Amino acid sequence: MATIRDVAKKAGVSAATVSRYLNNKGYISDEAKHVISEAIKELNYRPSMIARSLSTKQTTFIGLIVPDIVNPFFPELARAIEDVALAYGYTIVLCNSDEKIEKEIHYITTLQQKYVAGFIVATSHAEAEHYTTVNLPIVAIDRRIHSSIPLISTANREGARIGVEHLLANDCRHILCMRGPASVGPANDRFLGFMDAIEGKDIQTHVVECPFQFEASELAAREQLQQHAIDGIFASSDVSAAGALKAAYSLGIKVPDQLQIVGYDGTMLASQLTPGLTTVAQDVYKIGALAARMLIKLIEGQEVTEQEIQIPAELIIRETTRSGSQ
Repeated sequence: MATIRDVAKKAGVSAATVSRYLNNKGYISDEAKHVISEAIKELNYRPSMIARSLSTKQTTFIGLIVPDIVNPFFPELARAIEDVALAYGYTIVLCNSDEKIEKEIHYITTLQQKYVAGFIVATSHAEAEHYTTVNLPIVAIDRRIHSSIPLISTANREGARIGVEHLLANDCRHILCMRGPASVGPANDRFLGFMDAIEGKDIQTHVVECPFQFEASELAAREQLQQHAIDGIFASSDVSAAGALKAAYSLGIKVPDQLQIVGYDGTMLASQLTPGLTTVAQDVYKIGALAARMLIKLIEGQEVTEQEIQIPAELIIRETTRSGSQ
């Protein structure tokens, strides 16, 4: 792979002259421009974007920090962000925090040193104060970071209420809520939506807190199904709902005849399960696209008037509830 020194040697000029040519800085004679251009073409030289950012203090890299790339919500989100960023000439650097605050801080510190232009962040930590000291544009997705940082999210409380009301409308009277981690803002909002839906209803409920992970959700659901005559499950993520579906299958419980399940997120996973999962769908692509556009506006010094954008959720009925199995 050709280097800037190879170009300089081929063109018969100094590396500093090639650098000035690439960065469009300082005087270069027309003759020097010509020989450098020809050398670049002949050697098929491609400038290092990182090296150029170190030289010019300008960059087209955007840091994207997500809590768990295994959760199908986040790859779909990342795809939308990447599509929009690329259309505007930006490149995404993806970082997976594993829901650990020390990893988030490490990525923020490291990427700032590498001259990223800004961050798009989904954090698992309710009040992530370390972001308020970052001297770069930041946009939060899905989960609030701080009141001073713009947020793109779904109307999670309302979405959850709609999902639970669907179970009630299908005659579920003994409902398990798999509420997700209490440290995660959207999980709390969805739990509030669950409580809104069951308020004043003559039903039995159980609540279990579990991470948005398949194995943990399967175990939690199996324990509850073995202990109680549950006929409906509201899971705060599609991954948790998939775990509950597996638990029901392992116990010989028929879905939706004996047990109905509603998930949350609307990821591709929901349509790939058998039976297909009824879910409260977020417009994942729209969230990612809006976040990318908002951050690029901030990076380029444009005015952003809205500090928070909430996108409505939509109930998608499939075969894990009775009205979708007919």
